[in-house]
Amino acid sequence: MAKLRHIAMQVPNLQEAAAFYERIFELDRVRDVETEYGNAVMLSDGTVNLTLLHFPEGTKGGVNGPDWAGLHHFGFIVDDKEASGAMIEDQGGSFFMELPDGIPGIDAETKYKDPNGLVFDISDHDWAQSKRKQ
Repeated sequence: MAKLRHIAMQVPNLQEAAAFYERIFELDRVRDVETEYGNAVMLSDGTVNLTLLHFPEGTKGGVNGPDWAGLHHFGFIVDDKEASGAMIEDQGGSFFMELPDGIPGIDAETKYKDPNGLVFDISDHDWAQSKRKQ
């Protein structure tokens, strides 16, 4: 059974966006990350990981430029990545990319696109979460 555990939003200012969600929803800051793919602040309520992303010019993962804000992708934990991937493709989805292991602070994920072109992740492990559980 799949479990929704990750939502990633692209924002123009990571620290302002993170402070907003931390104050309003009392989310815990789990990790700050800077990589060649882009920068992130990972927040969590203990069950769902909300990752805020920013992609400065020259980084690889952004959508619509560094000043754009919106849903970037979301992610599910699945029991069997191979079986889930086959089912996704059987239902009209398509493989998009694999994030490599070993990038400090980034959870390795397998990315797909749904039939509408929206990106989502499947993973056999959870994303970074707060220690408190809901």
